[in-house]
Amino acid sequence: MAGTKEELLAKLAECVVEMEEEEAADTAREYLESGYPAFDGIMHGLVEGMNQASELFDAEEYFVTDVLLCSDAMYAGLEVLKPHLEEENAEERKKAVIGVVEGDTHDIGKNLVKIMMETAGFEMIDLGRDVPLQKFVDTAKETGAELICLSTLMTTTMGGMETVVELLKEAGIRDKVKVMIGGGPISQKYAEKIGADGYSQNAVEAVRLAKNLLNIC
Repeated sequence: MAGTKEELLAKLAECVVEMEEEEAADTAREYLESGYPAFDGIMHGLVEGMNQASELFDAEEYFVTDVLLCSDAMYAGLEVLKPHLEEENAEERKKAVIGVVEGDTHDIGKNLVKIMMETAGFEMIDLGRDVPLQKFVDTAKETGAELICLSTLMTTTMGGMETVVELLKEAGIRDKVKVMIGGGPISQKYAEKIGADGYSQNAVEAVRLAKNLLNIC
C-alpha cells in the first residue's frame, strides 16, 4: 500500500498538521521502506507540515499548544528519518549562531529554521529566545561561527538586529561573520538598511540563503 513519493510527502506533512505523532513515525518508516531519500522526507514532508502549522498559528487558527503537538509529530518522524541522512564530516560543518533577539519570546520560526539548517548539515548553536544582543557576538567569537541568524516577530525589537551588526563591527569581526535576519515584520529592504547580509522569508529560503552566504554548494 506504499504510495508515490509525492503522496507520502503529503501524508508526512498532514501527520504534522493533524498532530498525529505515531502516524508520522509510521509514515516515515513507510517512506524509507519505499526507497525514498530521508532528506526530502524531512524538508518536503515534515518541515512542510510545520510550515503549514506555523501559517495556521499566524492566522490564529492554531494556538501555541497546537503548534507544540505539531512539533511533537514532526520530531517523531524526524527520529525515524534523521539516522538515514548522509553524515557530513563534522570538521567540515559550518557553525551558525541562532536566536530570537532581546525582548521577544516568539521562537516557532526560529526553531523551524534551526531544524532545517541542522538537516542541511549546519552545526547550530541555539541561544534560545529573548537573547541579550552582546551574547550573539560573544558566542560567535567563542565558537568561531561564521553566521549569525537573528529572528523577531515584533516591530519593537527589530532595532536589536542593527545593534548586533554594530557590535560585530566594534568587536572587529564583522568581516568574518555573516548576518541573516527573518521574522514577520522583517523585509529585504530592512536587511539592506541595517547592513545585514541577507533576509529570508521562511525556513526553506533560510537554508538556501545560508549556503549562498557561506559559498556552500
